Amino acid sequence: MNGGNSFKGRIGRTVYDSRPHWPEHPRPRDGAPNILVILFDDLGFAHLGCYGSSIATPNIDRLAANGLRYTNFHTTALCSPTRAALLTGRNHHSVGMRGLSNWNTGYPNCTGTITRSAATIAEMLRPVGYSTFAVGKWHLAPIESLTPAGPFDQWPLARGFDRYYGFMGGETDQWYPELYCDNHPIPQPRTPDQGYHLSEDLVDQAQAMIRSQKSAIPEKPFFTYLCFGATHAPHQAPKSYLEKYRGKFDAGWDVVRQQWYERQKMLGIIPDNTELVPRNPGVKAWENLSADQKLLACRLQEAYACFLEHTDAQIGRLLAFLEEIGEADNTLVLLMSDNGASQEGGPQGMVDYSRYFNGYTEPIEESMARLDEIGTPVAHNNYPWGWAQVGNTPGKRYKQNTHGGGIRDPLIACWPKGIADKGGIRTHFHHVSDIAPTILDIIGLTPPETINGHAQMPIQGTSLAYSFSATANAEKSRKQAQYFEMFGHRGIWADGWKAVAYHEPETPFENDKWELYHLENDFSESKDLAATKPEKLREMVELWWAEAGQNGVLPLDDRRVEIWAPTPTKFNPRNRERYVYRPPVPHIPAEGAPALGNRSFTITADIVRPTTQSEGCLFTFGDAKSGVALYILKDRLVFDYNLYATHYQAVSKISMPKGKSTVTAKLSKLEKGGRVTLAINGQECGSVDIPKLIRRLWGAGMNIGQDEGLAVSKDYTVPFKFEGQLLQLTLDVPPAKPTKADQRAETRADLAQQ
Repeated sequence: MNGGNSFKGRIGRTVYDSRPHWPEHPRPRDGAPNILVILFDDLGFAHLGCYGSSIATPNIDRLAANGLRYTNFHTTALCSPTRAALLTGRNHHSVGMRGLSNWNTGYPNCTGTITRSAATIAEMLRPVGYSTFAVGKWHLAPIESLTPAGPFDQWPLARGFDRYYGFMGGETDQWYPELYCDNHPIPQPRTPDQGYHLSEDLVDQAQAMIRSQKSAIPEKPFFTYLCFGATHAPHQAPKSYLEKYRGKFDAGWDVVRQQWYERQKMLGIIPDNTELVPRNPGVKAWENLSADQKLLACRLQEAYACFLEHTDAQIGRLLAFLEEIGEADNTLVLLMSDNGASQEGGPQGMVDYSRYFNGYTEPIEESMARLDEIGTPVAHNNYPWGWAQVGNTPGKRYKQNTHGGGIRDPLIACWPKGIADKGGIRTHFHHVSDIAPTILDIIGLTPPETINGHAQMPIQGTSLAYSFSATANAEKSRKQAQYFEMFGHRGIWADGWKAVAYHEPETPFENDKWELYHLENDFSESKDLAATKPEKLREMVELWWAEAGQNGVLPLDDRRVEIWAPTPTKFNPRNRERYVYRPPVPHIPAEGAPALGNRSFTITADIVRPTTQSEGCLFTFGDAKSGVALYILKDRLVFDYNLYATHYQAVSKISMPKGKSTVTAKLSKLEKGGRVTLAINGQECGSVDIPKLIRRLWGAGMNIGQDEGLAVSKDYTVPFKFEGQLLQLTLDVPPAKPTKADQRAETRADLAQQ
């Protein structure tokens, strides 16, 4: 035995006639920089101060002043696909992330996972001596794996990261997040009353990871992937920030949009000949809004601005920390967004925008009654379309769409040791799949042919490291072509031209109208040349089909309702009809909990009450904004159905017995709404009718034996632990049978999202 091929010494009969050998730990090239990727969520092209906004982002602006701003950088129009492309250097369909990681359609382009044939940049950097840290939003693991049981093969630690701290789903409450550390859920370290906010926590954790590593092995570089929940809804920030922006947007979205557009021209972010495109469909002129609509819209935009400025302050703390430890000069910082500003607040905006995804409107009277809650822990607010379009100035449409408003995003690159053209602007066309090859290029690493035994597909992105040169503006973009597709919306860029098609859901794809723009002379896609240059349009559309075939885009899929259904696989925990929990059971996030929205279900709890005063929560799902709770209070069994802060309660007419008993709460779905019936030891003893059922119950997830965060019911304060013994809790969830009313509501809601 020679100790394996890596052993270069000699093995004799004894240590005295042998020669030892110590292999070197892998190291990147001398001087290889630290890499810090800062990823915003739902941040539009114009939202940063250095991209034209009137929102204060001084720390990001300083980053731009010491580095480069890109004005022709593009993403995929949605979060999970952008993250997959960013981390792998491949197109999102190619790696299996056509849409959200919540979806698995059974086709290779939409598995809810990143194929092992496309390693992440962390999987490539760690073997060559980088520490790899992921902090913040992940949203790259199948929804059914987000349980304490995993599987963990698509969690950050299994995809190349040494450490992880953050939230696994698509969004979370900034005051009461669902947190994970490495491979397990954890409680938040303190409450909002104690000064907690997620953005601050994420930067604290990023600093702690970097500090620990640099203290132990200072010469080892790090790759830190920092993904804020900001500025995805809910837009939440400390009170001091909320007060700062009162009245700042009272001029309305038409005036503010014009101001940002003019500032973009002044800053050189857009060419002087750029036209400001008309308002998007459904966006009213500001002057045509009622006084209440204006006030609501302003408060919602103020909350967004506060959220962004507060996040900028946290970025400032992190950058100051890097300076303090002497790592700032040799850290390549790449700051960007995952898609354009969001349309998910609807035409009016909402104090609780989860209604939007459930097909419910929020009456203006209800919104106005909650004005002072906007941005606080009890609201789940999102701004209206008009302000989203301001964030995407000067472009068309929004997140989810393949027009400029959905896919053109900020990119700032700052590397004091490697970028000399401080404050420079780059107009080269690039795409989020170009980030990974740029990092590989910078550190001099050739992509491995195999990683962890898996043969690797070629890197599809193009390094933009050439643009770091002070003379780069004399060179054209090295990108050859880039396709786009999201929800059936399509686009293709090549040599300064762009063809794009907006797709109406549930209509034939062949009916889509393709538009043609010469982006070299038309930054905002204001002049459709399809009618005057039909041959060029035909060439571009044919190129789209060719790229679609090469990158696994097909089959085109514009479905909405069906793709949210649990994957029909044998071991998907969300497909069971019975769930049995034997406490103590840790908190289960909404993504990994049984799907209880818009369907019948029965909760059965076997309990022991040591005294007639024993009370507390048996089961909760959700929080103060919406959810369900089953609990014992003042010797009565209570079921609370919280329908967007309107509570429908069934209370038992008989007292709870002392000792052992079995209690049930049965929700029966009706053609309209539902009915909850309570029973104690088989005896029905209370009921309540609910006018509407929540279609997608999400919120703060599921708790057994207590409540957490913001209490589902107003009857108690958290944690309201059950004071007796909860022996077993069973959930029976028969297959959902959508009614005609459901199907109509689903169609309306999904059309509204476009």
